[in-house]
Amino acid sequence: MSKWFASSFERMISVRYLRSSGGNRFVSVISAISLTGVALSVAVLLVVLSVMNGFERELRERILSVTAHATISGFEGALTDWQDIRQKIQNHPEVLGVAPFIEQQALLLATGRQGDGNSGAVIRGVIPEDEQSVARLFPANKKDLLAQLHSGEYGIVLGDELAKTLKVAVGDQVLVVTAQGSVTVAGVIPRSKRFTVVGVFSVGMYEYDRNYAYVHMQNAARLYRMGEGVTGLRLKLRDVLNAQQVAADIAKQVGGGYYVDDWTRKHANFFRSIAMTKSMMFLILLLVVSVAAFNVISTLVMVVKDKQSDIAILRTLGATPVNFLKIFIIQGLMIGVMGISSGVLLGALLSWNLEGIIHGIEKIFSTQFMDAKLYLMSDLPALVLWGDVLQVASVTFLMCGLATLYPAWRAACTEPARALRHE
Repeated sequence: MSKWFASSFERMISVRYLRSSGGNRFVSVISAISLTGVALSVAVLLVVLSVMNGFERELRERILSVTAHATISGFEGALTDWQDIRQKIQNHPEVLGVAPFIEQQALLLATGRQGDGNSGAVIRGVIPEDEQSVARLFPANKKDLLAQLHSGEYGIVLGDELAKTLKVAVGDQVLVVTAQGSVTVAGVIPRSKRFTVVGVFSVGMYEYDRNYAYVHMQNAARLYRMGEGVTGLRLKLRDVLNAQQVAADIAKQVGGGYYVDDWTRKHANFFRSIAMTKSMMFLILLLVVSVAAFNVISTLVMVVKDKQSDIAILRTLGATPVNFLKIFIIQGLMIGVMGISSGVLLGALLSWNLEGIIHGIEKIFSTQFMDAKLYLMSDLPALVLWGDVLQVASVTFLMCGLATLYPAWRAACTEPARALRHE
């Protein structure tokens, strides 16, 4: 404690009362319990906030691995003049890559010996070399997956969960059935084409691994009768956090008749809900901190009651009520500081090793806490932000400080004559 607030005498008495080295050891036990309560409440709050931060970061990175930073599409059907638009925006200083794409719904049917699986899916037609410039879909060891897609060869790359549903592997064939029909003498028959599975990808998000399949854009254009048109253009930007402003600039640059969107709009409600959940969890878990603060109050009240005679004797020797006010404020703040320090250290250690701890528990009990079908990912990432650490520590310190006021006031109001009457 700073010298401007307390003298060496006040600090010495605070430490002695905190340790309670005399006959009543129960006070020391209660002090230790209060300190532990503060530490655990800080650790729990920090771990929960870190998990929310890690979950948001992981989702953002995985979403951006398959979702363009910005897209340009036509208001009415296919984008036929996409090459002219591409020329206009390629020189924009914030645009790092532009890739055309065709995206449509289809029904996939497994054919051959592998089984009779079927599933709806989103077929995305891409030009492999262009797509690699705007997306981080595949890890380093699988970058050649899209390179296996060639015009006229009708290869297809499936998400791993989609491949499991269809019960197919590399080399098997799937029948892609579209909603568009061909008129024949037997009536309208849905258009279909047999594709060969040339690769399987995984981005770690069930929604994409289960629902997406990639083909060459020329093959998709033939299948969906797009001609020279495309669904739109996918853009990679220099700064993903500035996507909204860049999208507005590009919209002005290309003129009317086009729809320019960015990733912040597509997933705005999702990330807003995460931020709201984080705020609500912070407020709810502050109740745990408040319980720890009440423990500090009860501890200091017991110390004041136990040290009535000591306080009275010191008062007769010249100690003032202000001295005891400071003594018990210092004692409460010492409990708070030690508890906060221990809690921050424990919370940070748990957060940094959380995935390993969860995997160990899952292995021991043969269970899985995170189902990718429900939570979009199977891991529980954590990210410790020092801003959260400062916020948690500050709020806890303030609550511990407030908790010292009543016991300190009780100690300052002790009357020596009444306290020594029965001694």
